Amino acid sequence: MQSSMSKGAYDSHQLLSKVATNNGHGEDVEYFDGWKAYDNDPYHPTKNPNGVIQMGLAENQLSFDLVKEWMINNPQASICTPDGVNKFTDIAIYQDYHGLPEFRSAVAKFMGKVRGDRVTFDPERIVMSGGATGANETILFCLADPGDAFLVPSPYYPAFNRDLGWRTGVKLIPITCESWNGFKITKQALNAAYEVAQKNNIRVKGVIITNPSNPLGLVQDKDTLKMLVNFVNDKSIHLVCDEIYAATVFSLPRFTSVGEVIKDMPHINSDLIHIIYSLSKDMGMPGFRVGIVYSYNDRVVTTARRMSSFGLVSSQTQHMLAALLSDDVFVQRFLDTSKQRLSRRHQHFTGELSRVGIECLKSNAGLFVWMDLRHLLEEVTKEGELKLWRVIINDVKINVSPGSSFHCAEPGWFRVCFANMDNETVEVALQRIRSFVSRGKMEVKPKASFRKRKEQMQLGRLSFNNRRFEESLLSPDSTIPQSPLVKART
Repeated sequence: MQSSMSKGAYDSHQLLSKVATNNGHGEDVEYFDGWKAYDNDPYHPTKNPNGVIQMGLAENQLSFDLVKEWMINNPQASICTPDGVNKFTDIAIYQDYHGLPEFRSAVAKFMGKVRGDRVTFDPERIVMSGGATGANETILFCLADPGDAFLVPSPYYPAFNRDLGWRTGVKLIPITCESWNGFKITKQALNAAYEVAQKNNIRVKGVIITNPSNPLGLVQDKDTLKMLVNFVNDKSIHLVCDEIYAATVFSLPRFTSVGEVIKDMPHINSDLIHIIYSLSKDMGMPGFRVGIVYSYNDRVVTTARRMSSFGLVSSQTQHMLAALLSDDVFVQRFLDTSKQRLSRRHQHFTGELSRVGIECLKSNAGLFVWMDLRHLLEEVTKEGELKLWRVIINDVKINVSPGSSFHCAEPGWFRVCFANMDNETVEVALQRIRSFVSRGKMEVKPKASFRKRKEQMQLGRLSFNNRRFEESLLSPDSTIPQSPLVKART
């Protein structure tokens, strides 16, 4: 029997659903192209030392040794060990999709611990999902209909377009934030985004933020959170706070959860407040697919729990994590050590970048830095940014993520992840960056569009058209290897 493919061309839109045939997944953007660059030519210190170094993936691998040590010392936590196999039958059979009670209690306690015990969480409001991706989509299914919109501060996580909009049909409208005030969310920008939606007859159902911010690595201060809560309360729309990086805050100012803020705002309607959490970033366990929806709205909790049947956390994972998160001594040691290691890595990485004239937005959280390469742009446009990005991947062989993928309004910013590799790989990456900068011919020349800000930074211009520089990069004898993956430079 011939397949439909072998019978010649056909109208895929007629045979398949709109979800299957649209581009809402967003995997054709540069953010994911960088991942493909790494996948096709991954760096390895001995097997492929000239490969692409992955600095586009926000993973926390700095404290795996602590988790491994705990698992060795607590073999009964796993049903796959002689010490824990007696629990196999109890865990292997069907479980209530509410989740194991001990798991929900442990997660609620851990969420409070991460937030300094300044806010407590009710285990009965803990709803499981398949990672933060599933949790974010679930909450949007509960709060909005196709064609509705959520406002989101930009720059924002590139995969939000997929997570929040692909299957739900919800639109995202950027709240434009700018570098002059450190990309802080302002009431003016918030109102402007809301007015854009109204002018286009788009119903706004809420605001969604990441706190700490991805990609900025900044915490939202209490005043900003109060402003957002008051805004949604006045408009009778929702506020979703994605707090998956809460435990990555490694220096002051401290993290403030929206759950803490609303305790002091008795006038607001708490039915409008929702939190997304996971263990992917704080514990470095994205492969475990533990996502959490926590809502102060009873109806949302009930509906999200029903929806969780489509993306449950395995009972084996719940069982093991319930034991791990209930170990108070381990949890405190892990949180303290993780913060110390993130701080050291951040200080070292940003310090070395600064030595070669590259500055980053001052940050105190997250697994990445927001790197400022505006002074290296040939032209202050998205095209100029992507041209530089292709050079970084193609010649420097490092995958970083361009700001345009994060819907940043200002060209020249890049997110660089620093916690997903060992110390040796970090040094290789830094050496490649040093070589790249030293080969560039710098010409100090402030650009007209940045004149108002020249007091804040010294601008330069890197001439990528310099023949000697190009020849040194493309030479087979160059110490900076080339990537076969990325499209030809424009």
